[in-house]
Amino acid sequence: MQRYGNLSGDSGVDAYEIGDDFIAVRFRSGVVYWYTERSVGAAHLDELKRLARRGRGLATYISQHPDVGDGYERKEPDD
Repeated sequence: MQRYGNLSGDSGVDAYEIGDDFIAVRFRSGVVYWYTERSVGAAHLDELKRLARRGRGLATYISQHPDVGDGYERKEPDD
């Protein structure tokens, strides 16, 4: 995983990994959420990838779009 830029300084996101058809986002809690085109749609997936690379706005985007925040494919560790 690549460390998230956290340009705002107060993000809950710690790191991310981008693949062709997914993004995995690790939060400070250590939980990793996997978002795919199938789970959130192509437009949301593209925006998640863009924000991750930018280092700003990723956690906000996830929290402000319920279909994304609740639309993860899986999470690890799964509780």
